[in-house]
Amino acid sequence: MDEFIRVAAVTDVADPGKELIEVDGEMVALFHVGGTFYAIDDVCTHDGGPLVDGELTDHAIACPRHGAKFDIRSGAALSMPAVRPTRAHEVKVEDGNVFVRLRQQAAGPVGQPAAPPAATPVSHSGTSRQETAASSPAPAEPGPPVEAGGLAAQTLSESLIREMLKEVKDPELFVNIVDLGLIYNVSLAAAAEGDGQQVSIDMTMTSPACPAGPQLIADTKRVVSSHNDVSGVEVRIVMDPPWTPDRMTDDARDQLGIF
Repeated sequence: MDEFIRVAAVTDVADPGKELIEVDGEMVALFHVGGTFYAIDDVCTHDGGPLVDGELTDHAIACPRHGAKFDIRSGAALSMPAVRPTRAHEVKVEDGNVFVRLRQQAAGPVGQPAAPPAATPVSHSGTSRQETAASSPAPAEPGPPVEAGGLAAQTLSESLIREMLKEVKDPELFVNIVDLGLIYNVSLAAAAEGDGQQVSIDMTMTSPACPAGPQLIADTKRVVSSHNDVSGVEVRIVMDPPWTPDRMTDDARDQLGIF
């Protein structure tokens, strides 16, 4: 799309404030902060949820579903569980009206003051979605069985299983599922047939549509099944209570740079 489209009057959006607008058939979140307008896709890249209903703090909008934060100036993901940017769009203000031009890919800050000279150019900087994709590792494909080292020979217990599960890492975040807070419950029971223990694991995902879900379930089963006394593993996916970043350990926060 090459044209700017009028989306609002300057007076339509409080400062600070936000509005959901439609631009050429796409839903966009429009922000007015410190006399400048910004526009980003109304899409959290973590699970596709809307952003405009979230809490706006300075230049950061928090997704109301799981708390992922995005920079309204650039679309950059600022906090877990989002790791990819959302698109930022070009904005200009003329004669008391706000205009938006959609971008085809993520880019840098593109805000526009509420009352600049009409000819003021919109600045372009930052990292594009293509550059981000090239520098970020792609989600790993399911590979060979995950080894749990010498743990597989130790006495089987709930605490040991949780320690073994630290071998399973989220393919996007590179943090293990225990420190991420994805393991809700671990229980052991005698196998119905033969020797060994049946292990049941209640596990959640950072979102119902988590693309890494199948891989995490498969790796969980492989790791626990590697123990000499395990006869079977059942993994149950539960979404209640829903996962939030508060469930992460301090180690996970340190790895992700969350303070």
